[in-house]
Amino acid sequence: MERRGSITARMRGAGEDFRETFQRAHLDPLRAANLERIGFTLIATPSSRIEAARQHVWKIITAIGGIGSPAGSCLWHVIGLEQTIRHWAMLQEWRRKHLDQETASGILIASLGMLEALQQQR
Repeated sequence: MERRGSITARMRGAGEDFRETFQRAHLDPLRAANLERIGFTLIATPSSRIEAARQHVWKIITAIGGIGSPAGSCLWHVIGLEQTIRHWAMLQEWRRKHLDQETASGILIASLGMLEALQQQR
């Protein structure tokens, strides 16, 4: 998207930062813990690093309208869970909110713009 001029380098950077924080927060339900690293013991509570990342992700999602908003949902699924824009748009259709590819891309661009603005406020 940056190469095509749809987003700026700062918007891409903001998206990359969000994705890294999302991964640090261990919010992807499909990833399992590395049992070798934790010595085959189950950890009942997340570490303070994971909890801080989760709070940061939630703060961002809330600031751009919440998880139920188009921007929040788009960031969570497309940037955080690394789903394609097309897949996310189909999820919206499942919720009876028809989104074509162009509209979904526009929502992603707007979401990245909001994310960049939030980063500049810090």
